[in-house]
Amino acid sequence: MRVAFVIYDGFQILDLTGPHEVFQHTGRYECLVVGPQAGPVTASGGLSVHARFGPDLAPAGIDTLVVAGGIGVREARGDAALVGWVAEVARTARRVASVCSGALLLAEAGVLAGRRVTTHWRRAEQLRTEYPGLVVDCDPIFIRDGHVWTSAGVTAGMDLALALVENDHGREVAHEAARELVMFLRRPGSQSQFSVPLWSAQPATDPIRAAVSSVQADPGARHTIADLAKRSGLSERHLQRRFTAELGVPPAAYVERVRVEAARRALAEGDEPVETLARRLGFGTGETLRRAFHRQVGVAPSDYRDRFRGTREYA
Repeated sequence: MRVAFVIYDGFQILDLTGPHEVFQHTGRYECLVVGPQAGPVTASGGLSVHARFGPDLAPAGIDTLVVAGGIGVREARGDAALVGWVAEVARTARRVASVCSGALLLAEAGVLAGRRVTTHWRRAEQLRTEYPGLVVDCDPIFIRDGHVWTSAGVTAGMDLALALVENDHGREVAHEAARELVMFLRRPGSQSQFSVPLWSAQPATDPIRAAVSSVQADPGARHTIADLAKRSGLSERHLQRRFTAELGVPPAAYVERVRVEAARRALAEGDEPVETLARRLGFGTGETLRRAFHRQVGVAPSDYRDRFRGTREYA
C-alpha cells in the first residue's frame, strides 16, 4: 500500500515522522513524502526534510494520503498547485487523513465539506470559523467520517496511524508496532480521548472484552466488581478470576490505571482543576486522584501538568 505524506515549509516534524514510523515499522507500506516541490522542506523547528516529490512528479496509485499540520499551514493553503493536488488525490485515494492543523489544508482542498472532523484544540475555533460547513469536535483523539480520518495534535497522529494499520491488518499487527515503538495502543474509534497502555494484555473472551470495553468507553462511570460482573454476564468470583488471568491485573487495578491514563491526558491538554477532574473520572476526591496518580506516574498531578506546559509545542 502506498502512503503519501504532504509537508510544506513550517510543518510540524512529528506530524510526519510519528505516523511515518508506525507505517514503516509494519513493513507493509510504501511511504513517500510530497512537498510543494521536490527537495528540502524546512519544518517549524528548523529541521530540513527531503521531499522526494512535488505535486507535478508524485506517482499515481496513492492508497492513503496523510497531510501534516504546522504553523506553515496558512501559507500552504495559498499554494494553488499543492491544494489542487491534494484535492485531486483525495478523489481517488482509498483513504485521506490529517494530523493536527493539517485539517485546514484538507478543508481548503474541499475534502472535509459537510464532515465531522477534529484537529488540535487550539485550532478548533479557526476551523469552525473559516470553514462553517464542518462539524468540528475536538474531544476525540481522532475521528473517522467515511474515508476521511482527522486527528488531534502532534502525537495523536501516531494514534491515528495505529488505527489505520489496525483497519488494514488487524489488531495484532497494530499492537506489535505499538510495543516496538513503546507507545500506547489506541483502541479503535473516537469515543474517548485517552489511550489504552501497553501494560494491558488484550482480553481473550467476549465476557471480559465486554467488561474492558465498558471501562474504556467511560472511565468515570461506576465500575465496581458487581457492575463489571453484570456487564460480562459472569459471577463476581468468576469475573475476578477470568479478568486477572486474561489481562494480568485484577479488575480494580485495571480501572484505576485506565482512570489515571485519562487523567494524564486531561492534565496535559486542559486546565480542568484537579478536584473537578477527580469527580469526572470516578476518583471521587482530589486526594484519591493524587494518591493513585503518584503511585502510577511517580509525580503529583500538578507537577505533571506543569511539566507538559513547559515543554509542549503546538502545531
